[in-house]
Amino acid sequence: MFAEILKKRFLRFLVVGVINTLFSYTIYALLTFLGVHYSLSIFLANGLGVLFNFKTIGKFVFNVRENHFIFRFFLIYLVIYILSVFSVKFLLQIQVNKYLAGGLIALPMAILSFTLNKKFVFLEPRAH
Repeated sequence: MFAEILKKRFLRFLVVGVINTLFSYTIYALLTFLGVHYSLSIFLANGLGVLFNFKTIGKFVFNVRENHFIFRFFLIYLVIYILSVFSVKFLLQIQVNKYLAGGLIALPMAILSFTLNKKFVFLEPRAH
């Protein structure tokens, strides 16, 4: 039963994540196209999406509506940001196109985001 709930939750996360990722990637690509450095593009794309993501992930994935988890959520996104910048930098060093680099890291960062949010932000109530 727990495996089924987790599968459904992860599927909801993927659907919400696709919407959030499309939003963030569109911001990233637009800013990159406008000549903004990739690290600032990633920062702004993540920054603009954090509040929206917090609400959608909290409400539709983890069924949490309280805002007191937002600090931990921001910390998770800071980790995701740092890993994204280093990942894109590495891909650029091996001659991957900067647009493709942003797209290639999207799924691994989404999986990491789900895992970190589940473990550290939207915690399951523990049975006593």
